[in-house]
Amino acid sequence: MSLKSRAEGVSTRLVSHPQPPASLLGITPPELAAAFTEMGEPAFRARQVLEWTFQKRAAGIEGMSSLPKALRAALAERFVTRTMSIAQVTGSKDTTRKFLLRLSDGRYVETVLIPANPALYGGKSDRRTLCVSSQVGCAYDCKFCASGLAGFTRNLTAAEIVEQIVQVEQHTGERVDNLVFMGMGEPLANYSHVTKAIEILNAEWGVGIGARHMTVSTSGLAPQIRRLADFPLQIRLAISLHGATDEVRDRIMPVNRKHPLGELFAALEVWHEKRKQHLTFEFILIENVNDSLEQARALARLARPLEAKVNLIPYNTVEGLPWTRPSEECQDAFLGALLKAGVKATLRREKGHDIAAACGQLRLKQETAEGIIESPVPARRVTIGAGA
Repeated sequence: MSLKSRAEGVSTRLVSHPQPPASLLGITPPELAAAFTEMGEPAFRARQVLEWTFQKRAAGIEGMSSLPKALRAALAERFVTRTMSIAQVTGSKDTTRKFLLRLSDGRYVETVLIPANPALYGGKSDRRTLCVSSQVGCAYDCKFCASGLAGFTRNLTAAEIVEQIVQVEQHTGERVDNLVFMGMGEPLANYSHVTKAIEILNAEWGVGIGARHMTVSTSGLAPQIRRLADFPLQIRLAISLHGATDEVRDRIMPVNRKHPLGELFAALEVWHEKRKQHLTFEFILIENVNDSLEQARALARLARPLEAKVNLIPYNTVEGLPWTRPSEECQDAFLGALLKAGVKATLRREKGHDIAAACGQLRLKQETAEGIIESPVPARRVTIGAGA
């Protein structure tokens, strides 16, 4: 056999290698209808599968009892209903629960179920908010966050994002009322999968969560904020700001060097004009970094023109990182300065501190213990110490 023939043989084998089944949790009605047409099945079968997947929450295709057995067998060759499993659940004294989810490739992500705080969400206290992840790890290297300690591995698919909600609701027997994309990863760096997941989560045929009950948080990807401003669903936007000047933000958020505050706030003006919605600024208070009254006054100057609400969050300690939270007296003074300046602001006495609920901590410990990653803490300390 010639070299060319052997190469062609290898190429043919690679092309014909079977693909892993797709998850039904990440498929839309047109996509499913196309698959059923290809299989020679009537359209009403696709509607049945959607109902089994999202309304009845079938854990497997074999359980879709209204489908013919032969069809279930054919579907099982192409689709699955679950791709992850709950590896660990950590409960908090304040009923915050953290879920460590094992993905099909052996990696881990986290999602956190948080009981609503009326002062934060303005609603009744029995509502439940789920903080979901959008990536395995994070490439943006915010210096106070555990998510990026081991670097970035990959984006989550739309199905993997949706399945976080499905897994938590099945485990708890409780419906999730609100979603915040504030878990592991930068949602706007995974734009196509995140927005597809939001469409599935919002749809009546899907999970059925109102768009206004979903908030996407970004560290400041200005071009993607402009793009999201044209997204048709009325989702909300939060900015992980954490610094009110370029000097402070450069120190703790490398994204600011690419998209400094001037560029970020020009994009937020576009969002504010198109969406007519209030923005939220998330601001983690870190002792001797961004907790000064000068930062509070600078933050007020940024928030007022956009009528933005500020959520102040005392730093949630991460093992291996040198930051600490300010005293409660300092926290209250910062809040007072914002309120005096006419900015709507709340101070979140954080939930889940006793279960290491800061993004990425549980996943980092698990993957280090399993030898999936080496402990990244020493190298990270050098980076922080250099003021990078």
